[in-house]
Amino acid sequence: MFRSFGIWEIALILVIILIVFGVGKLPQVGNAIGKGLRSFKKAQAGEEEEVTADISRADNAAKKEAKS
Repeated sequence: MFRSFGIWEIALILVIILIVFGVGKLPQVGNAIGKGLRSFKKAQAGEEEEVTADISRADNAAKKEAKS
């Protein structure tokens, strides 16, 4: 479905970003994108920890039930 981007695709995207936002706004746009990615990764890590904890609790409950 998704394929990796080649050098020409990345260059085209960068040129379009430069045209749309201009050179002056580029640091602000990069900062906003970076903050968004960090927030997304942090939320994803939190969800993974929550799922792992739920699985662990379910396993422990199943083991206790099997011993009884």
